[in-house]
Amino acid sequence: METYTSKSVATLLIVLTFISSSIHSGCAARPTAGATNTEFIRTSCSATTYPKLCYSALASHATAIQQDPKLLAHAALSVSLDTARSTSVDMVKLSRATGMTSRQVGAIRDCVEELSDSVDQLRKSVVEMNQMKGSNFEMMMSDIQTWVSAALTDDDTCMEGFAGKFMNGAVKTAVRGRIVNVAHMTSNALALINSFAALHG
Repeated sequence: METYTSKSVATLLIVLTFISSSIHSGCAARPTAGATNTEFIRTSCSATTYPKLCYSALASHATAIQQDPKLLAHAALSVSLDTARSTSVDMVKLSRATGMTSRQVGAIRDCVEELSDSVDQLRKSVVEMNQMKGSNFEMMMSDIQTWVSAALTDDDTCMEGFAGKFMNGAVKTAVRGRIVNVAHMTSNALALINSFAALHG
């Protein structure tokens, strides 16, 4: 009886080992949907100006994006909008801080206005992307490209207010870091929108 049991256990172990190796080899041969989706994002982001930022911002949305260029462009727009909104809130708080020169305060207030415009342009773009239909594709896509480009210009205009040696210091550093991030996000979104548009050109 012991011999039979030992043989049974040995046979069972061999079978389990075979099944396990088959499962692992199957996994290796067929990448999971999640891995494929993230690879699609990585490949798409490689065509943007800031690919690392693009991938890090969008990888967590891989399940929703899947491998759809439109959903990718939409996600990039939404992330840019969220970033611009949060940065706008921070700039408003900063504009009320004490200890800054009148020139710094003026530049920050101008920046708040520019960011508000940028948020508005990005918001309109997200809404338009949601409503995009085949018959009006070219017109709606043109609107989106125009608005996102305008948002990017607003970001650049904000930074121009901090040019010159008189604006050096902690305030300029703090503002520049945030605005540059918004601008880079928006630039990436525009690149992905253009790529999506090109597929239908």
